[in-house]
Amino acid sequence: MKFHDSNLSIDDFGKMGLAPGLLAALEKVGLIKPTPIQSETIPVALQGLDLIGVAQTGSGKTLAYGLSLMTILSQKPEGRALILLPSRETAEQVHRVLVPFCTDMSLSLCLAVAGIPNAIQTKQLKKNPRIIVATPGRLEEHLKNNKLMLKGLSILVLDEADRMLSMGFEPQLTFMQSTLRGPRQNLLFAATFGSWAEPMAEMFMSNQEATLIRSKAAETPVATLEQKVFFLTVTQKQNRLLDELKRMKEGVILFADSQESCVSLGRLLEHHNFSSDFMHGDMNPGHRNR
Repeated sequence: MKFHDSNLSIDDFGKMGLAPGLLAALEKVGLIKPTPIQSETIPVALQGLDLIGVAQTGSGKTLAYGLSLMTILSQKPEGRALILLPSRETAEQVHRVLVPFCTDMSLSLCLAVAGIPNAIQTKQLKKNPRIIVATPGRLEEHLKNNKLMLKGLSILVLDEADRMLSMGFEPQLTFMQSTLRGPRQNLLFAATFGSWAEPMAEMFMSNQEATLIRSKAAETPVATLEQKVFFLTVTQKQNRLLDELKRMKEGVILFADSQESCVSLGRLLEHHNFSSDFMHGDMNPGHRNR
């Protein structure tokens, strides 16, 4: 697999070659200046090249590929795009970002994730939407019922690609790849760049070459972030955690290493009268939404 660097950067939406409708939509939502990852990736993507974009979360990756693919689709009436994300929540977030732009561009958009009745999604997918935002598991279900669902796909986006394999989605990705036919442009976006990159790129990039664009701020700690590490025994851990939480006045997010730990931690906080709730992947969509 060959990775190429790029020195191309355009710091003005109006000079990138974006579809006129998108420029108007950007102005409507008050987005005037592109972020660094948008300045570097959009000009490359609009050339039709495969690329890997690496940038921090919150750096504007969604619109980096979103504006690119919507411009390309506006020039290819028969073209279609698939955006794949590792979780339902991230897919819903991307879908919300794209909806107003797709509306202004008259591009049909479909969300294929758990929590939406299969019948509704199947009906939408039968209309061959121009853009599909999906998670690997739900996409696999639809593909097994209709392997021609991705016919005419011209752009594939793997967002949060660094999490795809680590979350155990390799079987679903392999199956999806086996159903794809014909030439297409492949865009991989992630917050980190490591050993995952080459196998993922080799799986989807047929020409085995890609432009690698890495934000200068990628993988660097946020300047305002204070980090602490506590070395504790198992018996000390719960009491220390409760002490730390009592000192904190703002909201707190706790991450556990498994579903069992998540439930146990949630019960512990509930027992000690913290205003809290917990969520994990096996919970039903209704609970996760709440």
